[in-house]
Amino acid sequence: MTADAGLWDDWSARLEVAEAMIPIIGRLHRRDGVVTAVYGRRLVNRSAIDIVKAHRFARHVDGAPLPLDESLRLLRAVEAAGAGPASLDLGALAARARTAPGASIADLLPELQGDGSLPVTDVVLYGFGRIGRLLARILISHQSRSTGLRLRAIVVREATGTDDLVKRASLLRRDSVHGPFDGTISVDEETQSIVANGTRIAVIRAADPAAIDYTAYGIDDAILVDNTGRWRTEDELRKHLEAKGVARVLLTAPGKGAIPNVVHGLNTVEAEHAPIVAAASCTTNAVAPVLAALDAEYGIVRGHVETVHSFTNDQNLTDNFHKADRRGRAAPLNMVITETGAARAVAKAVPTLAGKLTGSAIRVPTADVSLAILNLRLKTSVGRERLNTFLRTVSLGSSLRSQVDYVESPEYVSSDVLGSRFAGVVDGLATQADGEDVVVYVWYDNEFGYSYQVVRVLETMSGAHPASMPAPRPANREELAISL
Repeated sequence: MTADAGLWDDWSARLEVAEAMIPIIGRLHRRDGVVTAVYGRRLVNRSAIDIVKAHRFARHVDGAPLPLDESLRLLRAVEAAGAGPASLDLGALAARARTAPGASIADLLPELQGDGSLPVTDVVLYGFGRIGRLLARILISHQSRSTGLRLRAIVVREATGTDDLVKRASLLRRDSVHGPFDGTISVDEETQSIVANGTRIAVIRAADPAAIDYTAYGIDDAILVDNTGRWRTEDELRKHLEAKGVARVLLTAPGKGAIPNVVHGLNTVEAEHAPIVAAASCTTNAVAPVLAALDAEYGIVRGHVETVHSFTNDQNLTDNFHKADRRGRAAPLNMVITETGAARAVAKAVPTLAGKLTGSAIRVPTADVSLAILNLRLKTSVGRERLNTFLRTVSLGSSLRSQVDYVESPEYVSSDVLGSRFAGVVDGLATQADGEDVVVYVWYDNEFGYSYQVVRVLETMSGAHPASMPAPRPANREELAISL
């Protein structure tokens, strides 16, 4: 047998193991509401090659790879034991298993819930633009027999033509940045609804949020997600609560005044019972978890957050009047200096950083994916290797593992971040450290990654956030018992 033949046999063997994993992953998801991942990389509805790739880059803190056959063994054990709705991370579970050879799945996963379901909550998307359509895609992909969130309706402006509904559905089906919808979509003109992967979504047209009677559509006690960006204050958003059938409101932008600004993974609990909650900004969600971990471990004296941000719909395609400075210039043709409130907003999620950060932004001619550069002065001196080891550890096993990803690749660029489900991705090869002065680069999909954070907040607000298995540990060195 030639060496090349051996390589092919190894590849075929890995594909065979991955193919054996697919039906188990599917059953766990559809029947029990278990979402399977490998160190945060989702495996539900993925091909055998996708599963092999996820394992290729899944390595433990010590650099040891995660074998596919180990994941298959653990999956079979979880299915046999029975599990309720949960986020199952095979990488974290395998890491736990390595510390307890021969332990049963019950010993490894005391979090196993058994059969059960999550509370069902109706969700309404008010606005159907970039974030609204991505939220719809995620919510539809998450639905299973045990999933608690049910996308019931979207609210848009009055119809502009006879093909309005078809166009709305087409924009959900096709996306120039994120590609085609994963599934099937049809339009029901008679009921004015869109049917996506077996989910019927009513399309409601209205100009006044308070005038809508959602109960007429069978919707009650719903969480309404305002994606318009038009209303940011409590008085403005409270109009949604005047509508019949709406119980709570989630804003997909930084809220003003007393509205709680939530970065999932950091301060969600504080806002669980508030009637109006904001999911902060994409930049705040990207940088706050990394800054919180660094502050807990090394202490941040001061810092500056510079964001290199893709252009957005609030800019002009060609030079034209705009109420904001510089944003009237053609977005596809210019880098545009602008402001960001992310540095101030971080303090709402991480109070220890209040008054320590400044921030600015540059809009650049890319359609999606942005980059935050964290220029920090730390209380504790640290070298580059040690700092990167800590950040990688945070991404693998800490309570922030759903928010923070970590990569080391000499060819990593913005397009590689498209579709990332993490709030931010630390670029380890770009890290700089000189004593107390460090620079950390954080990539983020300012559309898709942010939308996943919004869904996580939605799940927490509704009580439908699945338990994490294994339960993550806090994001600092002492509590992780890491030797750096």
